[in-house]
Amino acid sequence: MPKRADPDIRREQVADAVIEEIAAHGIRSVTLARISARTGLAIGSIRHYFGDTVREVMRFTLGVLLQRAARRAETMSDDPVARIVDVIAFAAPTTEQERRENIALVEYRVLARTDPELAADVAATSLAGAEVFLSLLRDALADRSVDEEALHREALLLFALVEGFSFSSALFSAPLREADVRTIVTAALQRLRDALPPSSEVVEGAAGTAEATEESRSHR
Repeated sequence: MPKRADPDIRREQVADAVIEEIAAHGIRSVTLARISARTGLAIGSIRHYFGDTVREVMRFTLGVLLQRAARRAETMSDDPVARIVDVIAFAAPTTEQERRENIALVEYRVLARTDPELAADVAATSLAGAEVFLSLLRDALADRSVDEEALHREALLLFALVEGFSFSSALFSAPLREADVRTIVTAALQRLRDALPPSSEVVEGAAGTAEATEESRSHR
């Protein structure tokens, strides 16, 4: 008796075929027939896993793309500033596979502008991403004096940097270089930290340390 295929493996195989089709010909080229040609699966088999329309295949593939992007950022530095660099470097497409997946994700986002169902999924992901950057930046600037409004603006700027990497990469014929991404993000964070004064707690702590040092010297 032939071995039954794992449904999860089959669905992932179909999602990969959709990603390849979008990267090669655009999102509106995706059909069950083209997916069948790329996977070697009969159209009936694809319908068995996803139903009668290509719609469910497309929604499932979007979920796969978002999950893969999130998984790339699972291992991060303990240092708050380095953690932001890690997140953006992992989010930026720096391998050929990531570049193809990014192209697909960009096309989904463009399609979502006129597709309310996709728009809800994409908007929720974008909002979650913005909140992640706000939290990371708050930790990275814990020793700097910055009000909440300015913090939100800077988090939005970082998020826009990720968007820029994503959209520009979709137009390039090669992946971004990870070293370039890390250098750009590190420089941007360093400029931000240098532009902000130390927090009052840091100033008071430094003053207390100086007084203690002076007092220690006077007792020698």
